[in-house]
Amino acid sequence: MQSPRPTSAATAASAPAAALTAAPIGPPPVRPATMLLRDLLDVTDAFEKSLGAALHVNPTDLDAMQHLLMSGPLSPTELARRVGLSTAATTTSIDRLVALGHVHREPNPQDRRGVIVVPSPASRVAAMSRLMPMIASIDDALDEFDDAEQAVITRYLDRVVGEYRRHAEEPDGRAPEDPAAATAEG
Repeated sequence: MQSPRPTSAATAASAPAAALTAAPIGPPPVRPATMLLRDLLDVTDAFEKSLGAALHVNPTDLDAMQHLLMSGPLSPTELARRVGLSTAATTTSIDRLVALGHVHREPNPQDRRGVIVVPSPASRVAAMSRLMPMIASIDDALDEFDDAEQAVITRYLDRVVGEYRRHAEEPDGRAPEDPAAATAEG
């Protein structure tokens, strides 16, 4: 066995600097499919900005509209929970949407003291006239693949969505602990 070579103080001090200069700078290399997902996120943002501009709403109001269009009428409190805003901020957003004619308030049939926010039919048509052609063309792209290839694409995208959810749940990317499991182990 060979003994390690003695190093001078200058050689030892320069070793970390050499390691730093040899290390690649920037993000690690990724495969083309992963890069395309980054592009997809960018173009999704661009599409949402375009849709918001067409409907004359800001991103916050567009988010509220999307929840109302997908879920139907919601109470202001439920809408606030879904968009992650305070009830006061949500009320301001609703007021802007009412002023633009995108939504209106109606009495809540389950709570006579409350109201629900209802998307207007004209706004639903305006939003869907932009969304549906895009969704249909994305779905049509799958026609270029046979059933086995579609299954692989679906499996991959399912994994991607799962990873996004996992990383969204916890800042460090770990899934939150199951309280029942922690109690059972404890």
